[in-house]
Amino acid sequence: MAKMSVSIFYPCYNDWGTIGSMVLLTIDTAERLELDYDLTIVDDGSRSKTLAVLDEIEKQFPRVRIIRHEKNRGYGGALRTGFASATRDWIFYTDGDAQYDVRELELLVEKAGPGVDIVQGYTLQRHDPLHRIIIGRIYHWTVKVLFGIPVRDTDCDFRLIRRAVFDQIELVHNSGIICAEMMTKISRAGFRFVEAPVHHYERTYGKSQFFNFSRLVRTAIGLGKLWLTEVVFYRLRGRRAPDGKSAKP
Repeated sequence: MAKMSVSIFYPCYNDWGTIGSMVLLTIDTAERLELDYDLTIVDDGSRSKTLAVLDEIEKQFPRVRIIRHEKNRGYGGALRTGFASATRDWIFYTDGDAQYDVRELELLVEKAGPGVDIVQGYTLQRHDPLHRIIIGRIYHWTVKVLFGIPVRDTDCDFRLIRRAVFDQIELVHNSGIICAEMMTKISRAGFRFVEAPVHHYERTYGKSQFFNFSRLVRTAIGLGKLWLTEVVFYRLRGRRAPDGKSAKP
């Protein structure tokens, strides 16, 4: 059988304490699974400590590609760069903070088949401070209700997606609401989902860029605008959004 072809990328913003171990685990996992793969790190304007780690990764692992943003473009901007740089049949990504175990890529690969376009992870149990869990749950249910996305955990950034999906949808947002935008457009286009349970771990280095008051306000405003453009205006134009096809895990 032909090897599965996967472009792997990680958005990285000041993840100096985790990105090196993620590279090692990714190479080990991809080679164990006998994937035809490439590995890219999208550095979204990190500071000097992370830049030094990335320089060392380039020296030690020549096949790892580093794409650098001179200025921070936001989480969505990093994802858009990663998707645009992919060359293989499938794209796998997760965050560079190592709160997900990249070895569980194997769980997604097992579910990827001819009738599947996206293998979406869902978190078995979040290991975050209580306030972050509560805010995360509110965000999840808000997105689910507003956009009708047919997955258990929209906020789980552990995904394996056919690259051809991005031939049919265009992402425009540079903020964290890109995941709601992406899943809404993928669902509306009729692509087929399956889901896989994955583990979530405590953050060991750095802090989340999402959980502060000003960013939460901007996210709420952004979600409102996204709902108007992708749901209300879409239907007013006479093109009612069909339900996405969701397969049981």
